Amino acid sequence: MLATEQDKNRLITAYRVVQAGILATLVWKISFFSYANAIYNTIEISDSFFPDLLRSPSILRVSFLGATAATLLNMLATSNAVRKGCCITVMLGLSILCIHQGSYNDMTFVTAWWCATWSCWVSYRIDQDSHRTLLQKSAFLARAMISMIILGGAVGKWTGEYWSGQVLYDIYFVDRDFWLFNYLRDTYSEEELKVIATWHSRNVVMIETAFGLFYWLLGNRVAAIVGIFILCSIAIFSNFLLFSVLSCLIALSAVGYFASQPAERS
Repeated sequence: MLATEQDKNRLITAYRVVQAGILATLVWKISFFSYANAIYNTIEISDSFFPDLLRSPSILRVSFLGATAATLLNMLATSNAVRKGCCITVMLGLSILCIHQGSYNDMTFVTAWWCATWSCWVSYRIDQDSHRTLLQKSAFLARAMISMIILGGAVGKWTGEYWSGQVLYDIYFVDRDFWLFNYLRDTYSEEELKVIATWHSRNVVMIETAFGLFYWLLGNRVAAIVGIFILCSIAIFSNFLLFSVLSCLIALSAVGYFASQPAERS
């Protein structure tokens, strides 16, 4: 009985950590979202590709605020019925944000959507599987999702422009106001920066590719440590705004820690 209760507590804690990650992802986006929303209301953009519903500023606001509020409630909920309702609400809000004219091109809502999908699956399986079994399944699903997302980004970087370093040089090294790139510009010449950009870009491509291909094969505890470290490193060494995309994935990678047995974590 004690072991079962411990498994349940670890499962619920892992679930809440993921909700906290989704919430952090959405909250991190608020300042930019507010600015973009003001512009969207001021300058009318009309693309016939999107139906009227998916061009509406009101739908954009309601979807974002509704998903954020439901995620907060989901994190605090003690009833599984409430969790299920929150998950459906979050999935609906994020699904709209993924296809709305004002937000469809933002990866933030894509990563949050996948984490919400994981949450929805767990909330509907929590009464079906034993808590220990569900912990193991949910940890594997989390790794598989992260692998798929990272591998998708890596595949898009297998181009001559990324391998030469030109893309990242133009985006980050030329004039990006960020602590790392400010230091590099102050320390190295333009030619040296191009060489650094080349090897930095190749490292990014190789690490993301290896991460995407093999992350899902790692054990629970190792996957949690590796996932948190690499995902945090992406934002810390590139752009803090990337935490809006990565916070939920960082939380999702932490599920492996809770799925490891207590003796493994001592």
